[in-house]
Amino acid sequence: MLHDKPELYKGLTYPWGRAVNPAPGEPEQIAEGVYWVRFPMPMSLDHINLWLLQDGDGWTVVDTCLNLGSAREIWEQLFGSVMGGRPITRVICTHMHPDHVGLAGWLTERFNADLWMSREEFLMCRAMVGDTGREAPEVALRFYRAAGYNEEQLTAYKGRFGNFGRAVSPLPESFRRLVDLETITIGDRYWQVIVGSGHSPEHAALYCPALKLLISGDQVLPRITPNVSVLPTEPDGDPLQEWLSSSARIREMLPDDVLVLPAHEAPFYGLHVRLSQLIESHNRDLRSLFDYLDQPRRAVDCFPPLFSREIGPNSLGLATGETLAHLNCLLGRRRISRRRDEHGVDWYQQRPETAGFDDEPEAAARSPRAS
Repeated sequence: MLHDKPELYKGLTYPWGRAVNPAPGEPEQIAEGVYWVRFPMPMSLDHINLWLLQDGDGWTVVDTCLNLGSAREIWEQLFGSVMGGRPITRVICTHMHPDHVGLAGWLTERFNADLWMSREEFLMCRAMVGDTGREAPEVALRFYRAAGYNEEQLTAYKGRFGNFGRAVSPLPESFRRLVDLETITIGDRYWQVIVGSGHSPEHAALYCPALKLLISGDQVLPRITPNVSVLPTEPDGDPLQEWLSSSARIREMLPDDVLVLPAHEAPFYGLHVRLSQLIESHNRDLRSLFDYLDQPRRAVDCFPPLFSREIGPNSLGLATGETLAHLNCLLGRRRISRRRDEHGVDWYQQRPETAGFDDEPEAAARSPRAS
C-alpha cells in the first residue's frame, strides 16, 4: 500500500517519495479505478510502470513490458489477483519501443482484445519487427560509418541488428488508431489523447481531466531525459526539434496540477517545471555542442559536451543517435555545416557568423539537409 510521503526535489513533488518501489506484480491504487504495476526488466533501465484501468466489466491496460517469460508470469498473477478474472478488453501502447509494446500481441490474442496505438507507432513497430533475422543493410552501415564508427564498431552493430523483434511478441494484424486530441471513454471517465514526437514518431500520452492524471509514457520522465535519436531509417530527420516543439505544446495545453504517471521512476507533480527543465537541458546541450564545433569533428567525437559519462560499447548506439539528433537540430537551424570526406565520414563545424544567433527552441521542425 502506498503511504503519503511527499518529497520535494528539484522543483518536483513526489507524493509517495522518489524511492517508492512497488513490489513486482503488486498493484498500487493511484486513483479510483487506476492501478500502478511495476515490472522488472533485465537492463540498465531496470523497470517499467504499467497502468491498469477498470473498464466496465473488463480492463484497459496501458503498456505491456518486454516479451519475457518473467513478465508473462507477472501478468498471470495479475489475472487472478487484482484483475479478478475479468478480461482485458483493450491494450493501449503509448509507443512502439519493446518495453511498451513487447507483450501487446500476446495479451490481445489471449483475450481477443483490440490494440490501440497511433498509426505511425504501429506501422513503424511492424517494420522494425520485420528486420528480425535480416543482415544489417548497407545503408545502415554507411550511416554509422558516416558517424565515425571504425570497423570493429561496425561489426558489433551487424551482430546486434534485428534484435528489436526478439523482445516483441507478434503484433495483431489490425489495430485501432489513436488520434491526437481525440477523447476516449475508459470506464466512466473521459481520457484525451495527447500526441508528442521526438522520442518516437507519434507517442500517445493519456490525460484524464476528472482525475487530474497524465499517463505520460516516455514523453515526460521525472529524472532521466527521454532518448531522442536519429536512426538510419531517417538520417536527415530532426527529432530533437520535434521533441522540443511537442514539449512546449504540451506545457501550454495541459494544467500544471496533474499527477504525472511516467513509464519509469515515480509519479510526480510539477509537469510544467519538468518540461521546462528538459527543454532548457537540450538547449544548453545545443549551445555546448556548437561551442565544441570550433573545429571539424565527427559525430563520435562530439560525446564530451553531451554526456558526463564515458561512452562504452553498450551505450554507443544510443549515444550516437542522440548526438546526431543534436547535430541535425543545429544543421536545421543553420548553425553548423556538414562535409562528407572521401572515406564517407561526415565532419561538422560551426558557422562562426551565427555565434550570436538566438536559439529557437519552439520553432517548427526543419530539415537539416542543407550543409
